Amino acid sequence: MVETTGGEPGDGAAEVLDRPLPDGVRRRVVQIVSDGFGGLTVGELPAQLRQYARFAPNRRAKFAGNAMAAALETDPLFRQRIGEKFREAQPELSGALDSGSPPPAADPLDVAAAAYVLRPTGWVKLVTAAGEEAQRADAERAGEESRAELERLREELDRARGQTRSETERLRGELDSARKEADSLHRKLRAALSDVKRGEAALRKLHAEMETVRAEGQAQVSAAESESRRLKARLGEAESALEATRRAAREGRSVEDMRVRLLLDTLLDATQGLRRELALPPVSVRPAQTVDAVEPGRMTPKDIATRALSENDPAILDQLLALPQAHLVVDGYNVTKTGYPQMPLEKQRLRLLGQLSQLAAQTGAEVTCVFDGAELAAPVLLAPPRGVRVLFSKPGITADEVIRQLVRAEPPGRPVIVASTDREVADGVAGAGARPVASAVLLKRLS
Repeated sequence: MVETTGGEPGDGAAEVLDRPLPDGVRRRVVQIVSDGFGGLTVGELPAQLRQYARFAPNRRAKFAGNAMAAALETDPLFRQRIGEKFREAQPELSGALDSGSPPPAADPLDVAAAAYVLRPTGWVKLVTAAGEEAQRADAERAGEESRAELERLREELDRARGQTRSETERLRGELDSARKEADSLHRKLRAALSDVKRGEAALRKLHAEMETVRAEGQAQVSAAESESRRLKARLGEAESALEATRRAAREGRSVEDMRVRLLLDTLLDATQGLRRELALPPVSVRPAQTVDAVEPGRMTPKDIATRALSENDPAILDQLLALPQAHLVVDGYNVTKTGYPQMPLEKQRLRLLGQLSQLAAQTGAEVTCVFDGAELAAPVLLAPPRGVRVLFSKPGITADEVIRQLVRAEPPGRPVIVASTDREVADGVAGAGARPVASAVLLKRLS
């Protein structure tokens, strides 16, 4: 479709192309502009094209193609100058276009590009015809290429069919061989499956027997470990007793002599305390005069609870420690971790031992503090405070076991008080005749 806007009828400058410029024609137009570009001065170029003035024609066509096409379309003066340069370079083609009879032998794309630049009368038809001719040529080339490709594919198909036939024959032979081999393998597999089933049954039976043996073995191991721990404990006690015996023998007396002497001292102190408490005068009372008297009962650590004191009252500890030859055994870490667990172990020990030293000085009782040696990362360099015996358990032995050994080492009848919140320790020492006291009661007394 050709429209005319202004100017005289038939004027090519008034014609307008109503479709996009064909690609082939556009490339030729850009080449014409690039060739004529170099013949113009910088002042004759549009502002947007002046930056490409020093480019070579090929680089100019590559980098400024869109800008040159746009300037040629929108700037009539620039198009006129490019047309003049083209007329100088192609006078024959330019003259033929001006006369309205382009050369029949000329390339339609060249004719259309020249007509687009020069804008003679009917240039739109030339451009349109060139685009259609280019499309037909492209279609013919595509058809030729398609026919050639089709012939090539037919030849490849024939070759592939021949190869497929030969491959099929070969595969059929291999398939027959594979079938025969598969039949043989199936027979072997069935035999193997039968063997596997028999083996699985035997394996299940063996597993059951192994589980039974393992359970019996674990029970025997557990019993042996329990017996071993018991024997180790007995051995430890025997070693401790042997060491104590040897030490006593070296000092010229036996353990039994020491226990009897300690019990005798306890009885003497108790007698003197009873004499002081009853305010007995010198021996002036005759046996006949005491027949109707009520003999006061012997006070033991278990009788202290009958004095209407609470088990949590620190005064009960004072009464116990006031007994003759009283021995206070303290479960060290049990007391410190009850009273001040946030402190480091070293400071816990120092604080407790300082307070126990004051308690020993106040009451005159024997005080032994036992710490668990498993809590130590290195040997403790500690000077025991005055009046306090400090013991650490050996490797493999807990402080609880050392406390029980201390209680069993005392003669029956001596007041022994054990400060610990551990229920197992309390029950154990109570069965051995000692008086358990909660750690909180000792902490209240110390504070």
